[in-house]
Amino acid sequence: MSESNTTEFKPYIADEENIPELTWFPVIIGALLGIVFGASSMYLVLKVGLTVSASIPVAVLSITLFRAISQVTGLRKTTILENNIVQTTGSAGESLAFAVGLIMPTLLLLGFDIDVVRVMTVSVFGGLLGILLMIPLRQAFIVKQHGTLTFPEAKACAEVLLAGEKGGSTAVMVFSGFGLGFVYQFLMQALHLWKDGVSFAMYYVDAAGKAVGLKGASVSVELSPSLLGVGYIIGPKIASIMVAGGVLAYLVLSPMIVFFGDGLQTPLEPGTKLISEMNEGEIRSSYILYIGAGAVATGGIISMLKALPVIFNAIATSMRDLFGKRASNGSSNRRTERDIPIPFVLGGSVLLVVGLMAVPQLGLGFGYTGMAGAAMIVVFGFLFVTVSSRLTGEIGSSSNPISGMTVATLLLTCLLLLLMEGFGLATINKEIKLTALTIAGVVCVASSNGGSMAQALKAGHLVGATPRSQQIAILVGALTSALVVGLVLIAMNEANSTYSKKAVEKYESIVVNTEGLPKDTVRSGIYSADDKNSYFVLNVGRTERDAALPPGRYLIDSAGKAVYLVDPGINGVLERNDQGDDIKSSKFDAPKTVLMQLIIDGILDRRLPWGLVLIGALIALTLELACVPSLPFAVGVYLPLAASTPIFIGGMIRLAVDRLRGLKAGQEDDSSPAVLLSSGYIAGGAIAAVLISFMNFREEILKAINLEELAPTKEWVSLIPFVVLCIILCFVGLLKRTEVPKDES
Repeated sequence: MSESNTTEFKPYIADEENIPELTWFPVIIGALLGIVFGASSMYLVLKVGLTVSASIPVAVLSITLFRAISQVTGLRKTTILENNIVQTTGSAGESLAFAVGLIMPTLLLLGFDIDVVRVMTVSVFGGLLGILLMIPLRQAFIVKQHGTLTFPEAKACAEVLLAGEKGGSTAVMVFSGFGLGFVYQFLMQALHLWKDGVSFAMYYVDAAGKAVGLKGASVSVELSPSLLGVGYIIGPKIASIMVAGGVLAYLVLSPMIVFFGDGLQTPLEPGTKLISEMNEGEIRSSYILYIGAGAVATGGIISMLKALPVIFNAIATSMRDLFGKRASNGSSNRRTERDIPIPFVLGGSVLLVVGLMAVPQLGLGFGYTGMAGAAMIVVFGFLFVTVSSRLTGEIGSSSNPISGMTVATLLLTCLLLLLMEGFGLATINKEIKLTALTIAGVVCVASSNGGSMAQALKAGHLVGATPRSQQIAILVGALTSALVVGLVLIAMNEANSTYSKKAVEKYESIVVNTEGLPKDTVRSGIYSADDKNSYFVLNVGRTERDAALPPGRYLIDSAGKAVYLVDPGINGVLERNDQGDDIKSSKFDAPKTVLMQLIIDGILDRRLPWGLVLIGALIALTLELACVPSLPFAVGVYLPLAASTPIFIGGMIRLAVDRLRGLKAGQEDDSSPAVLLSSGYIAGGAIAAVLISFMNFREEILKAINLEELAPTKEWVSLIPFVVLCIILCFVGLLKRTEVPKDES
């Protein structure tokens, strides 16, 4: 947009007005809300590999909370700029959770622990770096391209802030949705009053013992309020494409594998059992996951290739803004043009990168590999923060392909490390994989937070905020959210980990050298109360095929024998504990995590089941040729069908509501009552699930409140509470929105 057009724009709060903005209470409330939505987003990304923007719910909650506090205490009403500070501070939590949940669980698959120092350092340093790198881009994307880049979610957020300033609020929908989602999830998952999912096999066994129908196929639904809310928000198109991927994987590919492999007398690699002896979960983990990973990787790369013109244009624009002449000498003195000084940005960025190199747990260091890694972080970080900021302006933060950018970073990083090995500057080993993951992790967190920062700054630009105040606020929000989100990830994994003695009985003859191994104890589960012994810890990566023990984390006694397999809460493989209880529903699939491990091991180790991966890649390519977005379809291939079906149901409710109201697809705005109710479903259900995960550390509490014996035995009865949630969502979607007169008080 031309310079003259940008000067014509007048924000709601004029530049010359000075009203309260960066005050301590809004920053604290924003940080707390960021932590809440960050925790719920962490649950979502581990469960289904995606999140939704938290800015609008945070803005609505801010307006309502402060209005209630003002009425109760008699204190002054908060200003629109203070409410904007709350949404700015709180928006960091969701973006951080997505990036951390996407990349850090890969540590488990590479044979490392999800170490506190690793997770916290990557979270904090990556989050702060992304914000600092976005600050020089503000003029290019927020100011100069006002009207060109639409920033759909930022615009909706600004409208919510303006509606709150003028009077009235739809926050009752967020609170109602939160309460319904929380109570529903707690009654289902903690009290076990009904099952958390239903499944219907697509075949039966006749009197002769022969399977009739689609053997290996079943239709299942996870009865989750969070996933229902996600489906309503993302809409029918993406929801349908995702469930289509699940249909292909679990109603087509899985039965085909069983049909053609049922008669084999030897295991078909990479599987380790006869296909005739495998259940549906084992077929998925042995074959379908690799196909899904290939599809997700290809979909991510294609999305990046599509964005190349945008990338080049964004970089050129940014360079012109960084090294070109400022609009005028006096512009920096205007309140709405004040940024954190560039010297602070550059100095802070350098310190953050040096700090990453100095932390030994990250595998960088100050050698050739560390210097190259630092350079990659800076170059790829600035590149993808630029891309993320631009794409947020075009398609919104919820649709921003951060996973595709992370895949591209990982591919480039691994190829460069392989090239360095060719020149004798690096050695490909387990530690170099940690280096590659660290680089990709920091860039992933930085690009995710950079896009969130751009959205927050655009909302502030529309209402007349001070950029420097927003930048300080989101730095605080990123720091507080990173500290808590990292701990949530670690705690959710540990609380849902399973310690199994039966899983290692077959390896009792294997003796492990325990020299130099760290020590740990049984932290959770059925053995934690009685076993207080200290054991050596052995981590075996997924591609260490020559190791004596299969991939996993083991507790080894002083004689060098495995006592426990520690099956993690994230990407765990056990379906039942040693008492025979079903633990599958408490595990997290982290759908895009295996993809990261496949890329690292596939390139650096040069060994991978490429046939299955290429099948997935060709599926994605076929969809693109058919003009169907391949990335959401690929995620559906990777996810269990049970996770895609509630998203699909939510999308269909959105479609029905739009049709009944006479709206075109996607015409309902992001601050409508049903969208806000869905946000409440997501937050309430996810927070309840996180709370219950933490309660696993004290299993006696969960046993005391377990009312499973009162639950109905018929599986279909569990659908009734879920259908009630669907009816409420549909009813709210059909409500007619009314304008609220301006509040003059």
